[in-house]
Amino acid sequence: MTIRTYGDPVLRRPAEPVETIDDETRDICEQMVEAMIRADGVGLAAPQIGISKRIVVLDVDGEFHILINPRLVETSEETESFTEGCLSVPGVHAEVSRSARATIEGTSLDGSPVRITGEGLLARAIQHEIDHLNGNLFLDHLTPVRRQSLLKEFQRKRREANT
Repeated sequence: MTIRTYGDPVLRRPAEPVETIDDETRDICEQMVEAMIRADGVGLAAPQIGISKRIVVLDVDGEFHILINPRLVETSEETESFTEGCLSVPGVHAEVSRSARATIEGTSLDGSPVRITGEGLLARAIQHEIDHLNGNLFLDHLTPVRRQSLLKEFQRKRREANT
């Protein structure tokens, strides 16, 4: 599985709910985990591998999670700004402000309910991956001027990589 990059329409489409957790769902999750590990990421959403399903995998500070149909249920009013990047917009980073704490609920691969509350990097990863499921990118949290500057840098790096 290759990770889809900026410009691929699947990244801008809201993902569809998973109806049943079956062998196909488990196979998608396995592919996602492999792609995330190969890319040295801390999270990955199914649209990032071209599958418009509501599935995320997270691997933050030794905590590994697979969530089916996750939804963000709570965020703190307190925010933190950190430099953020994305496997789907490789090579560029920007300061993004997100809630300092976030809670997500979903279903595990065995069908059990899952509730995760995170702070710091885990909170950031939760919000980042939910954005992907909703057709949003970290770029959408930037000012128009900063977003344009970052996209020019991304396109320049992409051209250099292809020469």
